[in-house]
Amino acid sequence: MPAIRRLLETALYVDDLDRCQQFYERVLQLKPLDDKQDPAAAKRFRPMNVPGDSVLLLFRKGATSETMTMPGGTIPGHEGTGRLHCAFAVDSLDGWKEHLAACGVEIEGETKWPGGGTSWYFRDPEGNLVELATPGIWPTY
Repeated sequence: MPAIRRLLETALYVDDLDRCQQFYERVLQLKPLDDKQDPAAAKRFRPMNVPGDSVLLLFRKGATSETMTMPGGTIPGHEGTGRLHCAFAVDSLDGWKEHLAACGVEIEGETKWPGGGTSWYFRDPEGNLVELATPGIWPTY
C-alpha cells in the first residue's frame, strides 16, 4: 500500500471570511498563503499558511457545497457544519496566556494529558474550537 506522509490541510467553514482571517492572522500569526488570490476565489475561501508545511483553509459556509469545475479539473462539493475543531502544535505554552489575553481571547479549557502534553482551548469568532497542544498529547506527538 502507498504510504501517507502527513495531513496537508484542514478546513473550517465560517460565515465571515474577513473576520476569521483577521483573527487567525492576529492571534496565531498565520499568514495568507496566496496574497495574489483571484477575487472570485477570495469570496469563497482563504488559505492560511501554518508553519510546518500545513494549510488551514477557511471556507465561506455554503460556498463549497457544489462541485466546482476549474481549468485544471473538478473539486467535489464539501461542507462542514457546527462548531468544528482544529489543533495547532506548539513546543511550549510559555507566553501564550499573555498573548491570548492581549488579543481578547479567553482560554476556555485546559487539559493535562497522561503522556505529558498540555492542551489549551479557545474559540475563534465563529465558535470553532481551537487547540494549542504541546508534545505528549498523542503517542505520535
